[in-house]
Amino acid sequence: MSGRPFPLVLSAPSGAGKTTIARTLLGRRTDVGYSVSCTTRSPRAGETDGVDYHFLSREAFDAAVQRDDFAEWAEVHGKRYGTLKSEVERVMAHGNHVMLDIDVQGARQVLERFPESVTVFVVPPSVEALVARLTGRKTESDETLALRLKNALYELAEAERYQHVVVNDDLEVAVRRLGLPRGLPRPGPRVQGPRLGHRAPRPRRAHPSSEAPRYYLSSLGLGLGRSLARSLARSLPFSRL
Repeated sequence: MSGRPFPLVLSAPSGAGKTTIARTLLGRRTDVGYSVSCTTRSPRAGETDGVDYHFLSREAFDAAVQRDDFAEWAEVHGKRYGTLKSEVERVMAHGNHVMLDIDVQGARQVLERFPESVTVFVVPPSVEALVARLTGRKTESDETLALRLKNALYELAEAERYQHVVVNDDLEVAVRRLGLPRGLPRPGPRVQGPRLGHRAPRPRRAHPSSEAPRYYLSSLGLGLGRSLARSLARSLPFSRL
């Protein structure tokens, strides 16, 4: 690894696959460490406190907020999530880049505290793929799915604020777009509009599998809007004729 370590921020709508990408990247690079986040949600099957998350009560989380312990924190789907400043500093103190798997609210806060951060937004190849991933979990009620779709619309609107946009149409390709094996995206001035892992000028012709220009993000947003409307219709308390 060359140069100073920096936070690598990954954000995405729920179901876009950013956590899988993050784990793959962590498993293949020795110069990247992971910041264990805090959350007020309950542990899921197979999750371990201090490894997957620091599971905190709402009272303990609020106390950490009051002490200004967090580099970022936000409330997502009714639960609070946060990244401790001490976790970020611990990883970078060992000379490693630090992977932050966080939402768009948290990304803005991290950039304020760590302006050298590199920001990457992961998008699904299509609305259908995103909805299929969410419904495939078979753990989402219509109300929960509608909330996640609503949040996905908001998150997609924030994508152009990121330095890099990666389309997760194939895991191996998406990981390569993040810089493997040549190197991670580098910090630097923000660019106007999304790019895929580089700062080359936008080509005249683009395709979702290789680029994510504004029109592609817009089409995802429109499709999510239609899916959200259908999901809301299923969840509203009225009798069907």
